[in-house]
Amino acid sequence: MKFIDEARIEVFGGRGGNGAASFRREKYIPLGGPDGGDGGRGGSVYAVADENINTLVEYRFVKRYQAEHGEKGHGADRYGKGGEDIELRMPVGTVLFDVESEQQVADLTQNGQRVLIARGGKGGLGNLHFKSSTNRAPRQFTRGEDGEQHVLRLELKVLADVGLLGMPNAGKSTFIRSVSAAKPKVADYPFTTLHPNLGVVRMTDTQSFVIADIPGLIEGAAEGAGLGHRFLKHLARTGILLHLVDIAPFDPAVDPVREARAIVDELKKYDEALYNKPRWLVLNKVDMLPAEDRDLTVSAFLEAYGWTHGAPDDRVDFDIETPRVFIISALTGEGTLELTRAIMRYLEIVRAARFEAERAAPPVIAATELASSIIRRNDA
Repeated sequence: MKFIDEARIEVFGGRGGNGAASFRREKYIPLGGPDGGDGGRGGSVYAVADENINTLVEYRFVKRYQAEHGEKGHGADRYGKGGEDIELRMPVGTVLFDVESEQQVADLTQNGQRVLIARGGKGGLGNLHFKSSTNRAPRQFTRGEDGEQHVLRLELKVLADVGLLGMPNAGKSTFIRSVSAAKPKVADYPFTTLHPNLGVVRMTDTQSFVIADIPGLIEGAAEGAGLGHRFLKHLARTGILLHLVDIAPFDPAVDPVREARAIVDELKKYDEALYNKPRWLVLNKVDMLPAEDRDLTVSAFLEAYGWTHGAPDDRVDFDIETPRVFIISALTGEGTLELTRAIMRYLEIVRAARFEAERAAPPVIAATELASSIIRRNDA
């Protein structure tokens, strides 16, 4: 299925049914009085997150969604039937924006999450409601309200714990194939990855994390060059970024230091928040270097790059605030186990800290309890 991560749709809530102006007409009851029922409410439109969907391709072809209108009211105090709601199933990670106001309408982050995006109109009142001691035979009724209408922009941001950054052919797809069951396309030419790929890395039966691989960046990506800039948004939800660098390029004219700096510069231009995410440096394709030259090549790269965060072999314990560097070969698997173990350890520390922070947070008073306390204070 084609990967589509952006779409634009129109949603319409159903119109409420009109109220009825009717009078009771039965044999031997000449003055039956008003008995017009209310109109039914219009159907509403909901967005529902579904983990079994991973693309917005459906919304590229069908762009208009109209909920059912409510039925008008009837005599004999019969209310009109409400319109049927409709549910639009979208991938987990979809963000909905109102095109006119540019305000975020919903962020679908959990499977099964259900959000109202276009409310149906209320049904009109029948003449039964207008009966009074001075108006015994009312002919008034109200019409149903129109439903809400919105033009929405859908933007899919994949949910992953780890995001991969790097130039085309840095070995990102090979790496994700090496450590997970994902099978993205791999070839000896640039831009083999044309859309994001997700891979689940299982360390144990109870420990796992998700890696997102996006198309490679090139210099000028923030201004629209290449493909990667379109997919950088998919890294917005990740907890940590891995910056993969080809330490042994085939072309001797290619400077790995310059390419590594170019990626960081593009990241900063695109999104300051993304640039400030925790980011580890991963020097890949070490298998292409002669064994006797590896240490010298790595040291020369780190010195030229200006790396000041510690040695590559510092892998036993670490401060999560300190960026780290790893030397790997995604093709042979060398160094990948140490890297994935460090990622798992990092994520466990972050998750535990988040859990403790949530547990230590002050309890939230329910809205009803808060309202009751305000009323009691005012009464006092």
